[in-house]
Amino acid sequence: MAWYDEAVFYHIYPLGLSGAPAENPYGEVQHRLRDLVPWIDHIKEIGCNALYIGPLFESVGHGYETTDYKKLDSRLGDNQDLADFVQKCHEQGIRVILDGVFNHTGRDFFAFRDLKEKRENSAYRDWYCNVNFGWNNEYNDGFSYENWGGYNLLVKLNQRNPAVKDYICDVVRFWVNEFDIDGIRLDAADVLDFDFMKMLRQLANEIKPEFWLMGEVIHGDYLRWVNEGTLHSVTNYQLHKALYSGHNDHNYFEIAHTVKRLYGMGQSSAGGFQLYNFVDNHDVERIHTKLRNKAHFVPVHILLYALPGIPSLYYGSEFAIDGKKEKFSDASLRPALDLGSFRDAVQNNPLTRLIAALGRVRQQTKALSYGDYRELLLTNRQYAFSRNADGQSVVVTVNNDDSDYVMTLPAGGAAAYIGALSGQKVSVSDGNICVNVRANSGDIWIPFTEETAEKVDVHAVEDVLDEAVQSAADDSASAAAGNTGHGGASTANTSGEPTGDAQEIFESGKIAGLQEAILAIMEKNGPVTDQMRQDVYNNTHHDSLVNWVKSFR
Repeated sequence: MAWYDEAVFYHIYPLGLSGAPAENPYGEVQHRLRDLVPWIDHIKEIGCNALYIGPLFESVGHGYETTDYKKLDSRLGDNQDLADFVQKCHEQGIRVILDGVFNHTGRDFFAFRDLKEKRENSAYRDWYCNVNFGWNNEYNDGFSYENWGGYNLLVKLNQRNPAVKDYICDVVRFWVNEFDIDGIRLDAADVLDFDFMKMLRQLANEIKPEFWLMGEVIHGDYLRWVNEGTLHSVTNYQLHKALYSGHNDHNYFEIAHTVKRLYGMGQSSAGGFQLYNFVDNHDVERIHTKLRNKAHFVPVHILLYALPGIPSLYYGSEFAIDGKKEKFSDASLRPALDLGSFRDAVQNNPLTRLIAALGRVRQQTKALSYGDYRELLLTNRQYAFSRNADGQSVVVTVNNDDSDYVMTLPAGGAAAYIGALSGQKVSVSDGNICVNVRANSGDIWIPFTEETAEKVDVHAVEDVLDEAVQSAADDSASAAAGNTGHGGASTANTSGEPTGDAQEIFESGKIAGLQEAILAIMEKNGPVTDQMRQDVYNNTHHDSLVNWVKSFR
């Protein structure tokens, strides 16, 4: 049992959230990281106890083309700003991990600059992979080299070079000593050398108790990376895909099959591993954008918090903002947000309130962190399973249909259960509970005791599900009223009313949200041509769009 086994992560892309310029002028230090300090209280308020923040160190642009591993990006501040930020997180009981971009460097990194200057005579020529002085590239370097993803901006490090290994180990020790971080997310772990990762695991075991290594892996057998000798966890892209497509296609079989396959690998079994679960991040579209039926925001997040693995929430998605991936830019996935625009969101935004409730349930219910997984019921539109640990059995129910569904499910040894989200109490009869699962909703049923009754404040949660489902399902417009519908920042307060100069952006957000709602409905009814899509976007009149939405009913 380690801190990360019970973690609920919040994920911040700091250059985007802080509104830093896209290109680094390498000029005067701008202390934008200080502006993110209020988010620490918010992170705790919505039930997260760990933060993944990155990339953070000096770079040319998006942060993954590192210029200096030991200097906070000057667009964000200085090293003292980062040390203070991590300390404030720790004071709130929030662990901090950051990006380790060790597969490649930027072209402004000292070793590559030396290579460009001294060529064959550079002491760093073997720091990089496949340097060939008989070729050239688009930068006219007079040589070529291996890169990441086809981008010569990202120069691949030779992770088998002892000098490179020593340098990276020194960097990690520096981060721990200077900033007191609790772990690292290894960027592009699926192309890192395995011996290099084993070296990092040995280092992690030495430098700090329970220092956590999580790797970015898109495809493959996760056990190749997650084991006692390599990494503690990897990004669970398999479940990510299943969660949104399983709802869009009304196909809970896809989700259940994915979970069983991962569980068969050893996830969350005795001595097994915990994958890093998410529904969106800085590289993929926002979950609110991907879901055709926005009401599915509710069951999707219930599954995120209740299935085996470590849940992670990407900044802003607790407000149900949108973000659409564009061909040549990820900017809409990484917007600048003003936390003041979401004032009292936990009280006034039903979807944020739901996320906060799920965070509390996750932290208070150990079976969700350590329990085994047993499938109880499965149809295309309904799904139930239990998580069982130390004699406690927790039952999870979700429904992606537009109608309620009654489930009769085997329960544990308790005399009664209570819905941690609905506050509804049900008795156990003949070893079963009979529960009504609301349309496009779900619940987490925990054994009813005096202790759990105190934790589940019925008056606090009784309207959570109804309000969240209604908010998400209101033709996609109600939830979109507080955001732009194209991934921009919200400029309205959480009651949905614009403030000050935000009126124009707020109104454009309402228009975009209605347009997205219309397109989502049209896609459900059949193929949408480019002309049909253009007709929708050409209509920028609010009342006309509202009537258009109503015409589908």
